[in-house]
Amino acid sequence: MDLGLKGRTALVCASTKGLGWASAQALAAEGVRVAVNGRDHARAEAKAAELGESAIGIGGDLTTADGAVDLARQALKELDHIDILVLNGPGPHAGPAVGQGTHDVREALESLVVAPEALMQELLPGMQERRWGRIVLISSSSVVAPLDNLALSNMGRPALVSVMKTLATEVASDGVTLNAVLPGRIATDRVRQVDESTAQRRGVPAEKVLAESVAKIPAGRLGRPEEIAAAVAYLSSEQSAFVTGTTLRVDGGMVPVL
Repeated sequence: MDLGLKGRTALVCASTKGLGWASAQALAAEGVRVAVNGRDHARAEAKAAELGESAIGIGGDLTTADGAVDLARQALKELDHIDILVLNGPGPHAGPAVGQGTHDVREALESLVVAPEALMQELLPGMQERRWGRIVLISSSSVVAPLDNLALSNMGRPALVSVMKTLATEVASDGVTLNAVLPGRIATDRVRQVDESTAQRRGVPAEKVLAESVAKIPAGRLGRPEEIAAAVAYLSSEQSAFVTGTTLRVDGGMVPVL
């Protein structure tokens, strides 16, 4: 299938590793000029170089609204316009709901909701003006079913999806779509870190936590980053023009509801 993306531009947030990097690779393979983002500008530039001469690297902190706005403006300066925005970022620290402090909650919501919303507000007007745009969020299956030991993530991620659903209805007639990919358990450093935190809290080996998790996935394995990236590429494409305001679970059947 021709995704119709050749010549488009994309900003892929938090894309020097993990799901963001896999998404940047998938879009670059379709002929998209990609802005790779990471907190470390030099690392972002080095990873962009792996994608070819047209890709660029941009440093920026996505945990605050100010950082998100600065990143958007840098991307616009470097690429002139952004056709595709892939929202991605590190989740808040693992932990149960009991005992969470007000500071932790505010920090998590700033990172998971306020900063991405500010980034969208910077880039949406240009997409509307050009009558074409794609915003794809890499979120989590916790949007559908809360995950153990990830209380702050369970709080913030559904809120951002609701914001995107609202925006999607407002800009659909402008040729702009907003959708979210909901990964299940994927073989990334983040999943390993969460397993280690859960194992420490329970006083068991991390390998036991991993085995228990895999046992709950009908597909019988962890997902691969490139499987998430394929979903991101499709939702970024010309072929997905009639898909907006929705979520796509990529979880191997893990979430036990429709």
